[in-house]
Amino acid sequence: MGKRYSLSDIAKTLGGRIVGDESTSIARVASLSKASVGDICFINDAKYQKALASCQASAVVLREKDSSLTNLPRILVDNPYAYFAKLSTLLNPISEYPLGVASSAVVDPTASIPESCSIAPLAFVGANVVLGEHVNIGSGCIIENDVNIADNTRLEPHVTIKHHCYVGRNCHIFSGAVIGSDGFGYAEESDKWLKIPQVGRVIIDDNVDIGANTTVDRGALDDTIIEEGVKLDNLIQIGHNCIIGAHTVIAGCTGIAGSAKIGKHCKIGGAAMILGHLEIADNVTISPGSMITRSLPTADTYTALMPFQTHKAWLNTAAKIRHLDDLSAKIKQLEKEIALLKSNK
Repeated sequence: MGKRYSLSDIAKTLGGRIVGDESTSIARVASLSKASVGDICFINDAKYQKALASCQASAVVLREKDSSLTNLPRILVDNPYAYFAKLSTLLNPISEYPLGVASSAVVDPTASIPESCSIAPLAFVGANVVLGEHVNIGSGCIIENDVNIADNTRLEPHVTIKHHCYVGRNCHIFSGAVIGSDGFGYAEESDKWLKIPQVGRVIIDDNVDIGANTTVDRGALDDTIIEEGVKLDNLIQIGHNCIIGAHTVIAGCTGIAGSAKIGKHCKIGGAAMILGHLEIADNVTISPGSMITRSLPTADTYTALMPFQTHKAWLNTAAKIRHLDDLSAKIKQLEKEIALLKSNK
């Protein structure tokens, strides 16, 4: 348990209107079902009224219109979910890391490392690397030559940043992520594949989060670009020369093939697949599991799913799908014959 805050302290820091005892002491955030004394919860919808009635929390965050749902001390705000994110950050500050370079880390003498940085044990920092102020490099990270990482960015253990890449300010890259590995580029000659050198970079703008084991490939010629405020979940593949627009969020296990351009403020569901060289407009939402095979020039929600069936039923459906062209041709022929009969009458 960390530092405790009164509701009054919380509201002064984060805003909101308090109803009830302003001195109520809060130490943790918790779910409605698991909360106890000292905890604070939130609800974003009145449908959780039943769970709220039995909640043992000391306080709750909710909308003004839902204030009457509980007699617990409460903070009333416009957006409880966003407020809860800020409150959780307040109650769970980032751990302090020891400044300086661990004795087991390997740092090239040409690297520029400010005294405010933290380089954890067994990390490697290559030639001509430039770190900004307050950068944290976790254990086992590999930062190859000529990488530039700006102020206040944090790399969890075992992140790899390949040569010549750039990472902006206030980024958070989680364990196992690989930034700047070669894109998948080969040319075929005489039944063999010739590797195409990938000479572009990866450019990551400010305030980007990249989840565990996500990979962002370097460009073949031009750079792969992740714009400001993008949030990438775990296990995502971003192909070479892609551009991911500012403040787009992408859920886990999504694959985006090379040279796709994703707009700003898009929301892409988990396990979606986007083919290469497509362009997705700003403010597009793509449902989980969708396969996007053409560009989407208009902001909307797009879904490309086949509902699951038993295997036997699926085989039957698949057999019918194969004959759709024939059925369509027969329907058109029948329509012509019906039209001819009507005209003869």
